[in-house]
Amino acid sequence: MILWLLNTFSTFTLGILLVGGFIALAVGGSLAARRRFPHLAGGEHNEMVGVALGMFGAIYGIILAFVVVTLWTQLENTQTVVATEATDLALVVRSAEAFPPAERARVERAVGDYVHAVVETQWPLMREGKPSYEATSEQTHGLYQALQAYEPTGTRNETFYGQAADRLNDVAAQRRARVTMAETSLPVLLQVLVYGGALVILPLTFLFGLRSLKMQLLFVSAVAALIGFSLLLVMALDRPFAGELSVTPAPYKEAALAQFWPASQAGQPQVREQSTRR
Repeated sequence: MILWLLNTFSTFTLGILLVGGFIALAVGGSLAARRRFPHLAGGEHNEMVGVALGMFGAIYGIILAFVVVTLWTQLENTQTVVATEATDLALVVRSAEAFPPAERARVERAVGDYVHAVVETQWPLMREGKPSYEATSEQTHGLYQALQAYEPTGTRNETFYGQAADRLNDVAAQRRARVTMAETSLPVLLQVLVYGGALVILPLTFLFGLRSLKMQLLFVSAVAALIGFSLLLVMALDRPFAGELSVTPAPYKEAALAQFWPASQAGQPQVREQSTRR
């Protein structure tokens, strides 16, 4: 459900739906509570409700802060893994420049096939929450075949060959880490605490009575908006490859890897770098 929402609606639209929905629920619930229990407007139970709100609010705030920090760290780690994999691929290409033309062309062709498979085949699967190692298994095998088919001669070629082999092993490790991160999501228990906690705290605000109806509605709306924005942040960060805040495959189209993409896809900065290399 969360994946569908993130991939279907923009973050702005989701914010309007989520925050607006919580505010509408808070206003409607508060009006219904005052109508059903008129004595709440006198604030007879404010002391007890205030204690309950403070206790539950503190616990919920700690849980929410922990979840947000964890998810933000996960997003940053995912970005690092993607950037590292792309960098290792670029270094394989750089090292292959020391190879004879035929071997160099074979390695570059294998790298090009791999980056296209990652961006065009594997990335949409990760975005849908269905990551697959098989999506790039053939291209990964092709990378090793291209490198293993070359027998370096001379100290210079052996040095660059060893560097390319090391970087290729790093690519395989980062690929596994990337797919693993695409499979992870917030544990069910934490989802219950985060989303369920919001449904516990919000009704408590209906019981906090104020004589002024406008102030009452302003109070519950402010609490509802804060909860809605918090849940929106959790949703957006929970899936690192879905939604507008997701990790993009841009690193696979930059620097030495830009040569494997048309100019319109690689971007102007990469075109300039490629032309400089020539």
